[in-house]
Amino acid sequence: MGDSMKTIRNFSIIAHIDHGKSTLADRFIELTGALSARELKEQVLDTMALERERGITIKAQTVRLTYRSRSGEDFVFNLIDTPGHVDFSYEVSRSLAACDGALLVIDASQGVEAQTLANTYLALHNDLVIVPVINKIDLPHIEIEGALEQMEHILGLPRSEALLVSAKTGRGLPELFEAVVERVPPPQGDPDAPLKALLFDSWFDSYRGVVVLVRIVDGELEAGDRIVLMASSAEYEAEEVGYITPKPVKSDRLKTGEVGYLIAGIKRLGDARVGDTVTRQHRPAAGPLPGFQEAKPMVFCGLFPAGESNIEELRDAMEKLRLNDASFQYEPENSPALGLGFRAGFLGLLHREIVQERLERDYGLTLITTAPSVGYRVTDRQGETVEIHNPSEMPDPAELAAIEEPIIEAVILTPDRYLGGLFRLLEDRRGAQKKMEYIGPGRVLLTYLLPLNEVVFDFYGQLKQLSQGYASLDYELAGYREGPLVRLDILINGEPVDALSLIVHQDKAVTVGRALVERMRKVIPRQQYEVALQAAIGKRIVARETVKPFRKDVLAKLYGGDYTRKMKVLEKQKAGKRRMRRVGKVDIPQEAFLAILEVK
Repeated sequence: MGDSMKTIRNFSIIAHIDHGKSTLADRFIELTGALSARELKEQVLDTMALERERGITIKAQTVRLTYRSRSGEDFVFNLIDTPGHVDFSYEVSRSLAACDGALLVIDASQGVEAQTLANTYLALHNDLVIVPVINKIDLPHIEIEGALEQMEHILGLPRSEALLVSAKTGRGLPELFEAVVERVPPPQGDPDAPLKALLFDSWFDSYRGVVVLVRIVDGELEAGDRIVLMASSAEYEAEEVGYITPKPVKSDRLKTGEVGYLIAGIKRLGDARVGDTVTRQHRPAAGPLPGFQEAKPMVFCGLFPAGESNIEELRDAMEKLRLNDASFQYEPENSPALGLGFRAGFLGLLHREIVQERLERDYGLTLITTAPSVGYRVTDRQGETVEIHNPSEMPDPAELAAIEEPIIEAVILTPDRYLGGLFRLLEDRRGAQKKMEYIGPGRVLLTYLLPLNEVVFDFYGQLKQLSQGYASLDYELAGYREGPLVRLDILINGEPVDALSLIVHQDKAVTVGRALVERMRKVIPRQQYEVALQAAIGKRIVARETVKPFRKDVLAKLYGGDYTRKMKVLEKQKAGKRRMRRVGKVDIPQEAFLAILEVK
């Protein structure tokens, strides 16, 4: 091991949402003097406007810091601040692959939450050394003892290893810095071996092309080297390498064990794949690093350009965004109702919302998004099984042998006083209880099997509402299960609108259909003619609403006289409206597509 590697510590900060990861990262930056007091602002690593507005971390951010230990030795800390929300767990897993240790932050007032559990498993899966940190000890009325108890009982981490800190006031941080030096192992690697670097993040810079973040596993990377990206076999010249401190700082080379950025004039966005291995052209590595598992999208929806935006601009924007968010996937789609667009896959609803906002803000697009759906497995009468991501692809019920829906295993941590309401919610969403255990005084861990379709619509919001914000949720895919599912079509003036179709459980189809057409009646603006809204299962109409037309007062100039004169004028108007309805096109606003979201 080279001497320089002994003083490197690559570690990540992981925790449940709102447990103080970004604030702890701020203290690391402040106390190592990486930024001056004038440059330092709260959550300094949350650089995206969206992150600052919502107060959440969306992107994992890397920063290189220098720390002088109590023994007088200088150490290099490569710190990665990660997101906490379940929808961004892929960001966390990618970041952990570049680390040797992880600081697991637990809020002293909240204790162990669902994401704390999930992130601990992720860190263990990556063979990382875990340093448990009990944060927010400055708050009044906290249960440090309770948090330690849960840490030991649920996570199996000895309480003697926990460090008590307050990221806000800086209390306990000198001990934490020393613990990082003592407990997090230095990187392993061979400085004399051929170059092997893991590409674990990338983004697009309009002046420099693709910028990639790499962790050097073996060998070293110098500016001017001819490099090869092993998955695509693309060759480039390393124009610039350096560190992020959090400002980019140019360097001559990146050595074994270091984390830094690489700019090589990469113009083809497909060449810079996250999880790829970078090596030298003249002395390549024997084989690539294991990389990452592909992220498996859970939620799908259509994205279509609207207003001034066109399909080419949308394709270009999605390609650039995919560089920075490898868990988001898309393929072209053509909808009779909305024209050309894309069917995109996301890890969850918050992820979908963030991607849409980033496309609209960063690239100035106007988009229409269809209601989210999940992927189903459909088997036809010939025994052929296909996966469908769009309800309109579902074959005719007569040709269907079976339809399977994705099932998730959900872990919910909650105070026991909210159990009644949560049981009702979970039963209503067709949940099956797998396990229930008390993990401390008044705290319960529930494990449920739930159809993903039932979780996609407003489940998280209702869970938080019923538990006054105390319950936390984490889930992972647990397989597929056959169910009595049907396709619910929405017809406007007798024409099915493919973008409004959805797949629902047979028992709920009529209720959902009624609620849907009723909501749509309120959001579709009145036209010059009557608009009929219908919900149908196959050929059977299960609900109907009517949007009344605008009507001119044709009787205004009639006064007195025979009643039949009035009737004749009204009949003439009615016939005109009928004729208009045959040729008229109904404009469907974005709210009508979103109406589906609010119905379930």
